[in-house]
Amino acid sequence: MLGGLSETEVRAESDPKLGEAVAVVEHLRLQVPQESREHWMVAERGSWEPWLKQQPGFLGRDLFWDPATEEGTLLIRWSSREEWKSISMEEVQTVQERFEMLAREQTGQRQGNPFPLVFEGELFPQ
Repeated sequence: MLGGLSETEVRAESDPKLGEAVAVVEHLRLQVPQESREHWMVAERGSWEPWLKQQPGFLGRDLFWDPATEEGTLLIRWSSREEWKSISMEEVQTVQERFEMLAREQTGQRQGNPFPLVFEGELFPQ
């Protein structure tokens, strides 16, 4: 998926909480051009990061960037699928709008989402 770790830059945003079992991992991929990597991180830190830390069931997340595809991959760990999916779409949309506003400010883009979603899925531990 991300190529070899030796070829993929990895940036972890938080450590998993020790002793808490991960029930599901939210898996997202975004288009993140090389020249906008730091802009992406600023937008993440100003929107999703503080909001996620307040959500019941949130255990942590890891952010990766693949130079071959110029995609960011987010792996967000949840203690239960029910807690993750109980978050209202209205609340998610509010945070997404803040993320896009910050991303536009950082990149100078006037409208739209500078870092569009290219994949969304979930992973389960075995």
